[in-house]
Amino acid sequence: MTLAKRSAVYMILIALVVLMLSPFGWLFVTALKKPDELAAIPIHWWPHDPSFGNFRQALDFFPYLAYARNSLTIATIYSVLITLASAWVGYGFARLEAPGKRAVFGLLMSTMMMPTIITFIPTYLIFAKLHLVNTYIPWVLWGLCGAPYLIFLFRQFFTNMPKELEEAAIVDGCGHIRIFWRIFLPQSWPVIATSTILSFSWAWGDYIAPAMLLDSDRTTLAVRIANGYTNVHGGHYNNLVAAGAVMYVIPVLVLFLIMQRGFVTSVSTSGLK
Repeated sequence: MTLAKRSAVYMILIALVVLMLSPFGWLFVTALKKPDELAAIPIHWWPHDPSFGNFRQALDFFPYLAYARNSLTIATIYSVLITLASAWVGYGFARLEAPGKRAVFGLLMSTMMMPTIITFIPTYLIFAKLHLVNTYIPWVLWGLCGAPYLIFLFRQFFTNMPKELEEAAIVDGCGHIRIFWRIFLPQSWPVIATSTILSFSWAWGDYIAPAMLLDSDRTTLAVRIANGYTNVHGGHYNNLVAAGAVMYVIPVLVLFLIMQRGFVTSVSTSGLK
C-alpha cells in the first residue's frame, strides 16, 4: 500500500472515530455548562467558564451512589447468570446429540426476531401474579434462562474446539459436567468476555424493565437520571442530567477496557496450555 493510500485510510478512520465520539464529547461539554449558557443563542460550543462543580452537584442532587449500587447489583447478577446459562446451553447444542436438536436450535434462534417490547406486558402480569414486582428476582430468572444470541456465540465457539480434548477427558472418567467446567469453559474466555460486556451493558442501560417493575427506592440509576434532575416546576436541569450521564457510562467503559485486555490476551495465548 502506497503512502497516499495509507494516509487516506488513516484519515477516514480518524474521521469515523471523531464521528462516533462526537455525541459523548457534546455530552461532556454540556455537563460543563451553566444553565444560562445552555439557553444562549447563538450556541456556545464551549463553555466560557467550565463548571466542573456540576459533577459534584449531580452526585448530591439525589442519592446517586445508592442508585448506582442498585444498577450494579442488577447488572452483575444478570451478566454472571446469563453468561453461565448461555455457556451451558451452548455446550449442549455443540457437543451433545439428541433427537430434534437442530429444530430446537432453529426455534431458539427465531426468537431473536421477536421485538422485546411486545413481551413486557405479559411479563409484568406474570411477575405480578407471582408477587415478584419490586424485587430483583426477575433479573435472576432472566439470567438463568440465557439469551439466544449468547447461546449462539458459545455454541459456535464450542463446535470448533478439538474433539480430542473431549475424548481424552471421557477416557479419564470425566462426565459432561466436569468436561464443561474444567475444559470447555476455561478455554472460552473470548466468548465469556464478549458475553459479559454485552449482558452487563444490557442490564446497566435498561430503562423500561426497572421503570416497570421497581419502585422509586429500588429502581436503577438509568431511571433516576431520566427523571431525577428536576426543579419545582418539573423542568430539567440539563447540565446536571449531562453530568450524571457522563458518570453513568464510566462503569461500562471500565468493564470494556478490562475485558478487552483479557480478550486480546486469551486470543494471543489460546491453545498454548
